[in-house]
Amino acid sequence: MSKRIEQSFDVVVAGGGMAGVCAAIAAARGGARVCLVHERPVLGGVASSEMRVTVHGAGHNHAFARETGIVSELLAEERSRNHEDVNENGWTNSVFDQVLYDWCRREPNLTLHLNTTVLAVRMEGGGQADVEPHTDRGYYLREACAPSRRIEALVARTLSAEVELVLEAPLFVDCTGDAVVADRAGCEWRMGSESRDEHGEPHAPAVASTATMGSSIHIRARDVGRDAPYTAPEWAVRHEDASYFYEQGRVPSDPRGGFWWIEIGVPWHTIHDNETIRHELTRHALGVWDWMKNRDPLMKERTRTYALEFVGQVPGKRESRRVVGRHWLVEGDLQERRVFPDAVCHGGWGVDLHTPGGLLAATSEPAAAENYREDSGYAGETYLKPYGIPLRSLMARDVDNLFVAGRCISTTRAALGSVRVMGTTALMGQAVGTAAALLRRRGLTLPALAEDAAAGGSLVGELQQQLLRDGVHVPGLVNADPADLARTARVTASSTQPSVGLSPQDRAPFDGLVGVPPRERSGLDVALGQHLWCSGRLDRVDLCLDNDGDAPATVRLRLVRVDGIWDSRKGGEEVLAEGAVVALPGAGRWATWDVGLDAGAPGWLRIETAEPLADVSWRAARGVLPGHFGVRHLSATRWRDVHGSFAYRLHPAQQAFAPGEVLSGTTRPQASPSTWRSDPGLGLPQWLELTWPQPQRVACVELTFPGTLLREVHGTPPFYVEPQTPRDYVVEADGVEVVRVAGNTAWRRSHRLDVPADVRALRVVVLATNGDPAASLVEVRCYAV
Repeated sequence: MSKRIEQSFDVVVAGGGMAGVCAAIAAARGGARVCLVHERPVLGGVASSEMRVTVHGAGHNHAFARETGIVSELLAEERSRNHEDVNENGWTNSVFDQVLYDWCRREPNLTLHLNTTVLAVRMEGGGQADVEPHTDRGYYLREACAPSRRIEALVARTLSAEVELVLEAPLFVDCTGDAVVADRAGCEWRMGSESRDEHGEPHAPAVASTATMGSSIHIRARDVGRDAPYTAPEWAVRHEDASYFYEQGRVPSDPRGGFWWIEIGVPWHTIHDNETIRHELTRHALGVWDWMKNRDPLMKERTRTYALEFVGQVPGKRESRRVVGRHWLVEGDLQERRVFPDAVCHGGWGVDLHTPGGLLAATSEPAAAENYREDSGYAGETYLKPYGIPLRSLMARDVDNLFVAGRCISTTRAALGSVRVMGTTALMGQAVGTAAALLRRRGLTLPALAEDAAAGGSLVGELQQQLLRDGVHVPGLVNADPADLARTARVTASSTQPSVGLSPQDRAPFDGLVGVPPRERSGLDVALGQHLWCSGRLDRVDLCLDNDGDAPATVRLRLVRVDGIWDSRKGGEEVLAEGAVVALPGAGRWATWDVGLDAGAPGWLRIETAEPLADVSWRAARGVLPGHFGVRHLSATRWRDVHGSFAYRLHPAQQAFAPGEVLSGTTRPQASPSTWRSDPGLGLPQWLELTWPQPQRVACVELTFPGTLLREVHGTPPFYVEPQTPRDYVVEADGVEVVRVAGNTAWRRSHRLDVPADVRALRVVVLATNGDPAASLVEVRCYAV
């Protein structure tokens, strides 16, 4: 006989993937009593050790676009603890499971129910009609059918314990991926693809379809140091055709595995046929390994000593139900970077729509079928710059107390191709968790917040400012918190790093990341560019070039003004200067351009090469200064970011990293570098100080350090701690030490003083970093309570 338990909370979150974990933690930190219910034994969903997909996001395509907030805490902690390298798929181990579990258990307001499946939704006034979906529009459509507009409770079952749970709350969050709660509550949803004409989306099919992207399982092999024969079971798929792999975008390049393209969907239904899909994926996964071990002429020797140690058995889904919300997000919103009054997070992954059928299709997804060409027509069309996501797309339209976060949000399938990745869904989770806590504190309803959000009102403004304070980046928003005393302070520092550029040998931030620089040099057979901050006057620019030819070569250049670091337009806003340098034969030769530019107001500039040259290359710098990254040709009109810097020198030195940058309002390079750096040649300690003409009552000091924003987590090695992060530091109030920290590895720290103090000068003294020779800060906040 089952045991029945009834529990009451402020917020119930269903689904413990990245969206659900971040939603639950955010709501709990906001003071709400939260329950997180998850059907698996470990948290993380597709990112867990059961499925092993590492977290992707905007940082894949864009320098300094990596997601911050709770997801950044989790990923930084995993890297600092983990002995394993990172790969896209198949390599996640239990260390990440434990980090997620640890972070949830640290929250006193958060109750976890693992191994627990949501069976039903209890609505106020009774249940809803069971209406079947139809395909009158060409895709699956389940129209709204709830007689009540509020959920009363979730009914769940912990199978391993024979416990039935009734979880009551005034607010619910559906992070199940398959929109289980929204479906059971009677919300309208779609599944499949809209036609191109329905919303004018270039990447929607001409005709609407019920087809979805497939699910994947992953394999992992390990080198055992001796011959490791493999015999596949009879029921495994037997591959004989090399063109299936090497000409159709399924290249088994790494003997350790990690192949996202072990994917199957159509002809099966991604929800109802999940178990069939699991079996078919297993057949194909073992067949792929059999091909690599026993028949592939390129991989047989490389895999000779490798043994298969992991075969996933929980399919990772890319697509199923999408809930109709209070804003229907379409591809045009992302392509045009539409400004929403209720933007609460950002995305930046491309329009990544896998070919329906996966392994059963004629080719893999388009980019892979093109061998990931960076300048193809498809690459240019699907490349998105970072964009905002509105809160209304995270609110169910048909139920008045239901948020949604993850791949089930209110979006077309074309837009889903970008917003579905876990770095983005984690930000959605933090946004709705923070919103839920705000509603509970204020005693307000979700419809009231939705109405305010549509108008960009004060309530959503308060939510946005809280998200910024908690470390989340929202495009276009800056710190405008009236309670932040630091905003009225004058800022000085013990020293400032002059911005003079970088050589191939100079030590610089981020040089510990994998792939920085991405290559020793980049040929000018395609156009290249380099961002730099100009304080006003720029007399000369030097470029470090290789010329493999026998004669000098003229490299034509232009210097353009750009609107922030993610302005991808060739030519930027305006061309400020044009000129040329001469690349002499030889390697690592510096070439000088006498620019003689008075740029007027400080701002971002970009050096752009104007025409291709066969024998000339631009040398890479060793690291990257904040915001100062390179770009590479994407199309006739656009650049794509390079997660590294080219070697250049500036004369005179520019003031890119002044103390006042900590009050720029953002915690990453955007309209300015937003970073103070001390002079690395002067050593440590170094300090930054805020002063006020009148004493300020300070009870809390919040510090944000640079963090690993340049690249995704895939760029960080085992046991990695960002070298720019201060390891040991003190905070002084009017010369009296009030905070001392040793052994810090976190990118954000909040310090509540033992006794609030009336302060005229607040100083942060960096005693030691985790490797960087300079002290560095990106934001300081001070609060009276």
